[in-house]
Amino acid sequence: MKPPLTDLPIKTADTGFYGGFSVNVTVVSKIIISVLVVWCIFWPVQAGAVLSTWNAAILNNFAAWYIWVVAFFVIVCLGLAIWPTAGRLNLGQDGEKPEFSNFSWFSMMFGAGIGVGMLTWAVAEPIAHFKNNPAVIQGVNTALSQDNVREAYVWSFLHWGLGAWACYAIAGLSLAFFSYRRGLPLTIRSALTPLFGKALSGTLGHIIDIVAVVATILGVAQILGFGVEQFVAGLTRIGIGGLAMEDGSATTVGIIVALLVIMGASTLSALSGVGKGIKWLSNINMVLSILLLGFFILFGATFFGATAFFVGIWDYLVALPWLSFNVYESDGVEGSEAFKLAQWQGWWPVFYWAWWIAFAPFVGLFLARISRGRTICEFVLGAMIVPSLMCFVWFAWAGGTAVDLELNGDANGVILDAANGDKIFAMTTFMLEPISQLLSWGMAVMIVVLLMTFLVTSADSAVLIVNTINAAGDEGPKARPHILFWGGALALVVGGLLISVGTSAIQTAMVIGALPFSWVMLLMCIALIKAIYNDGRREAVGVPTTHSEITGLTPAE
Repeated sequence: MKPPLTDLPIKTADTGFYGGFSVNVTVVSKIIISVLVVWCIFWPVQAGAVLSTWNAAILNNFAAWYIWVVAFFVIVCLGLAIWPTAGRLNLGQDGEKPEFSNFSWFSMMFGAGIGVGMLTWAVAEPIAHFKNNPAVIQGVNTALSQDNVREAYVWSFLHWGLGAWACYAIAGLSLAFFSYRRGLPLTIRSALTPLFGKALSGTLGHIIDIVAVVATILGVAQILGFGVEQFVAGLTRIGIGGLAMEDGSATTVGIIVALLVIMGASTLSALSGVGKGIKWLSNINMVLSILLLGFFILFGATFFGATAFFVGIWDYLVALPWLSFNVYESDGVEGSEAFKLAQWQGWWPVFYWAWWIAFAPFVGLFLARISRGRTICEFVLGAMIVPSLMCFVWFAWAGGTAVDLELNGDANGVILDAANGDKIFAMTTFMLEPISQLLSWGMAVMIVVLLMTFLVTSADSAVLIVNTINAAGDEGPKARPHILFWGGALALVVGGLLISVGTSAIQTAMVIGALPFSWVMLLMCIALIKAIYNDGRREAVGVPTTHSEITGLTPAE
């Protein structure tokens, strides 16, 4: 057998404004995002109608695809971890040690990957499923009653468990394997070299990287859209008026203020790089997360949360094989049970799988960047199993406290009726205000600060990752104008869609953008399995398999 491919030249500009960048990838990506922004801001009605039509078509024709492909990602990740040939492989050169400590590694991974979603959905989602889910639609359970609690947690754990992190892990594993073992550029196209070889140096590779950049911007826009509304809700809770309407949604002024603060801080952090700004922010938000979670465990529904955690995990694992492959088929009759089940699946599981897939190029490349030197088995444990358990802890105690307060009648709809972004503030205010208004205000401030660090970590990581893809995998310092452009573009995408069309437009654009990248991820799985299998064959006959064995140099050299 021949040694694997360790050289994938990608043409970049030598000088000028785009010096060091792939002009084809960078310019086309900028044009696509700019057109989307202009379209949504100046023709919001048309944009909303077209996006809704496309979204409906995707949900009708590709719901099963999203469900099944994520199930495949879970199987591949777990299979690679327990496959001896794969699990022991170092995501770097043989004997290489990790750059970051376990705490910093996990902090950055959790903060960039999913952390900001915890502050919205750890409370909002269990409450939402407590009110409605397929068992309620089918008449098996009763909404807002004791018999619906376990079902609410099955769906919450499904959406934030192994499936979500498998999407990230597949992208991260593929990129780390081919970049740090093979010495190929740290960019999405490198993960497909076992299938397409040096053809990826040209147009095919450019298209793959462009798809990844667009998916990244739309995926991050989704999480920033949720975060902006929650940030405005928090500022309102701590006494800054004029930023939210009576129903809790952000005003145009509120959206602009939130984006200026978040994107300004994230752009400054991005300019400092991964090892400084992002690492410190991630460590800060991990400490604050532990403090907030500790509050819910100690002073919230302690026993209810513990029960939700352990029983919920059991119910989730038992139901996982069925949930991973079941697709509700609509009969086309609006209002029928079949129609409602298919609609609910589109609102929840299909939306989430699209979200995680759209987020995968960003989080995957970021995970690869911070996971060099770890084994595949260690990576899967750290990037898939442990984060899933951390999400379950949040949902069990933060969401469990909300469910318990509504179930026993104490909250009397205060949490249930609040906007999704405001639910965590409504709950902590309800718990603390009778004791001390100062304590309640202080908790709101802490949540706002935590939310800010999560949002900044996600946004600045995204800007750095997009620039890394545009720069043909170069991890070194990027030209400031390009960091500023993508920081501004991300703010305009979020602001333009929120102000002109609303959060539903961001969700729709993200679902559409995730579809082509889901096919890329499927190919990444096949390529990775093929590469590891062939490496086992190469080792058996003494053929070198890593960049250093073939060239005598590490990728950094």
